[in-house]
Amino acid sequence: MARCGDGLVVGPDLVAAADSAAARATAALDGRTPDLACVFVSGGDPDEAAAALERAAARTGAPATLGSTASGVIGDGRAVEAGSGVSVWAAALPGVRLRAFHLEVLRTPESLAVVGMPPQSDADVAAVLLADPWSFPADGFVAQTNDALPGLPIVGGLAGGPGGSGSTRLLVDGKTVDRGAVGVVLSGQRSVRAVVSQGCRPIGPPMTVTSAEGNVVLALAGVPALDKLREIVTELPPEEQALATQGLQVGVAIDEYAEEHQQGDFLVRGIVGADAESGGIAVGDLVEVGRTVQFQVRDAAAASTDLAATLGGFRRQAGLDPVDGVLLFSCNGRGATLFPAADHDVLAVRRYLSTRGVAGCFAAGEIGPVGGQNHLHGFSASMLVVGSPAPEPA
Repeated sequence: MARCGDGLVVGPDLVAAADSAAARATAALDGRTPDLACVFVSGGDPDEAAAALERAAARTGAPATLGSTASGVIGDGRAVEAGSGVSVWAAALPGVRLRAFHLEVLRTPESLAVVGMPPQSDADVAAVLLADPWSFPADGFVAQTNDALPGLPIVGGLAGGPGGSGSTRLLVDGKTVDRGAVGVVLSGQRSVRAVVSQGCRPIGPPMTVTSAEGNVVLALAGVPALDKLREIVTELPPEEQALATQGLQVGVAIDEYAEEHQQGDFLVRGIVGADAESGGIAVGDLVEVGRTVQFQVRDAAAASTDLAATLGGFRRQAGLDPVDGVLLFSCNGRGATLFPAADHDVLAVRRYLSTRGVAGCFAAGEIGPVGGQNHLHGFSASMLVVGSPAPEPA
């Protein structure tokens, strides 16, 4: 049976905080040595953060360790943003094989190549990936994994450093690096699942894209896209109209052949611009003619409802009972920026999955599968869930 523990300690002495957080996380394992430990550090300068990452990794005794600096840390039923702290997630995973890796970018005059990913095995069940956004092409790499590593769900996020480019620190197998991406592949027992809450709700009807050029949607259901958007917004109640002007997104249907499309059936992407002359709407992804789309809005209520619905559906369908722990990556645009309190997501995960071993960090972009394909998201909560297979009915 898997077992997970979490610890979070706040304070300016990051190395001391790392010691204490690691001790708290491993204490929950009832004397078992963790197979995997993930460490997240916020605050301090890069050297202090690196020392804290390495101290926590050593303190856990885990043979596989992973971690990064971040803008905030999550654990022990709390979340700390814009402060100094260390969170540790420790997991005893019997029957799971772990392969840690460090990805680096090789640049040639013609292209970029990413090296360091372990070869895929038929036994692989999931991977965790932490990337430095300044030195690693995370969006392109994650998209390519859908072809290069078919069927492998990847969960994780973009790390952050206190001083921007060059200040990120990543941890892999007890050592810190300052560029690229780090991760771990989990193989063997199929008691690990990935789940993503995108935090939006739909407005208006699902519509077919009838004209598009690249990432610009020109027409929806035969009407200029911008005109269609105005029509939909005009029909909303006043409070909804105000929301649509601030948090409008576009959802692209995952399954074109579904008889009905509901909340959670779309890959959500941001609207990055509009052109009054062409009537087009620019979306943060390629959208092909014939795809079904639906406008979406994001606010605290929508994000909270979507997280609850996602976790509730996951609990019913995942076949894990109990859930032993969760590694959580929450967007740095959530927390106290979106909700009344920074600890909204961690408390929701603990409540709806009936578990306590939940830790992670606030990310600058979240990695997770939607519709069976890995994507880089924004404003989402991405989770690696560890549990025990539910007993077969008698």
